[in-house]
Amino acid sequence: MSIYFDTLPSGIKVVTEEIPTIESASVGIWIGAGSRNENREECGIAHFLEHMAFKGTKKRSALQIAESIENVGGFINAYTSKEITCYYAKVLKENVPLAVDILSDIISNSVYESDEIEREKGVIIQEIGQTRDTPDEFIFELLQQVAFSDTELGRSILGTVDNVSSFKREDFLRFTTNNYFSESMVVCGAGNIKHQELCVLAEGLKTIRGSSQKLNPKKIPFLGGEKRVEKDLEQAHFAVGFEAPAIKSPQLYAGKVFSVLMGGGMSSRLFQEIREKRGLCYSIGTSFDGYSDVGLFLCYSGTSGEKIRELSEVIALEFNKSLTGITQAEIERAKTQLRASLLMSLESSSSRSERLARGLIIWDKIVEVQETISKIDNVSLQDVKEFASRMFSNLKPAMVLYGQVSDAPKLDEFCAKLLN
Repeated sequence: MSIYFDTLPSGIKVVTEEIPTIESASVGIWIGAGSRNENREECGIAHFLEHMAFKGTKKRSALQIAESIENVGGFINAYTSKEITCYYAKVLKENVPLAVDILSDIISNSVYESDEIEREKGVIIQEIGQTRDTPDEFIFELLQQVAFSDTELGRSILGTVDNVSSFKREDFLRFTTNNYFSESMVVCGAGNIKHQELCVLAEGLKTIRGSSQKLNPKKIPFLGGEKRVEKDLEQAHFAVGFEAPAIKSPQLYAGKVFSVLMGGGMSSRLFQEIREKRGLCYSIGTSFDGYSDVGLFLCYSGTSGEKIRELSEVIALEFNKSLTGITQAEIERAKTQLRASLLMSLESSSSRSERLARGLIIWDKIVEVQETISKIDNVSLQDVKEFASRMFSNLKPAMVLYGQVSDAPKLDEFCAKLLN
């Protein structure tokens, strides 16, 4: 397996991991723009644009896009995050030219027909409704809002019903003109594909214009606070988030290790104490999400209304215990989990292409697997303790309670338990 990299005259980066021993390839186009690039009136348009890419181009109808890829047994999809949008496909090796042509076509030549826009508004409004009817999804949207308020990081990727209902063709054209630049695009392939072939195929994006200046988003402050929504649900849902380092911080891997040992598996502290010992919940977990200028460490769980106070207080106490009680054995187990997760993900060409592309988008370089493993290995017990201490000492978390939460503690009570 070999990795090759080139920058085309247009500024588009092309990276390929050639794996000649398999029969397929994963290819995609990653763009360094997402919902964070929206202003308030545009909230939801990056995600809507991702939908519209599959609704017809100058040479393919929506049906032809779907049939072309599925006629050869392939798969095509896309996603929008806060800072990245990706269009990707997986096909057999002989169909790579078709896949790249379709991906280039939907990005360069989408027509945004008014009838298709109106139809897709209904689809996205249903998606918004479905999310709001799914408490263990919706609570994360609410947590972002509490953490970052009415900012580009606090607003929903899906947008609001009012915004989605108002979008017109010129809005999509304006957003792509202002955010889809060649210098922020990465074409990546992993699998049975030749790098030079991918470079030639990427010329299908040559109409994407460049940007004369690098756009640096303004720093968004973490505000924190509390939101509780009382609803007649079977469960009470709890989420708490703390300001954490940005994705390029030297503390990134200490944070990842801390997240794994606190709530990353069945042996984690929260799982053992709250589910196994106390039987308070079915699932509990933590995650550490980094953005370009700030991060969010969060914990989520759900329980019955009469148990929500105990659940919340035990989470706070376990965070408190972590400041002094973490052992070297826990650190080593968490590091092993991270290494194994990385290495097992390399068995997927899709994961390989995602890792390479994100490395170029975020760090502007190819991040070697061994480099990541070394950073995991170098995390010490002291590094993890310092990460937790720094995060919990700046105590203005965001807390969201949703469902049967009348008995849940207030934010200041939760903080008092954590600092006890």
